[in-house]
Amino acid sequence: MNTLSRTITGGVLVILGLVLIVLGFFFVFVTWIYGIPMLIIGIFILLNKKEDAIEQRKDLIKLGRRK
Repeated sequence: MNTLSRTITGGVLVILGLVLIVLGFFFVFVTWIYGIPMLIIGIFILLNKKEDAIEQRKDLIKLGRRK
């Protein structure tokens, strides 16, 4: 489920970022202020694989109780 939500969120941000960047060429350059960070964040969300790995809690490992 996490992969699906990450793909949808990242895809929407990338598309919106690209649309705002393209609109900046024709209308107002201010849209680049929002478009470029949206594009970067969208790409980061799509490529972030570390979030899928579940981290083990160190206090439970020391006590010998893994869940």
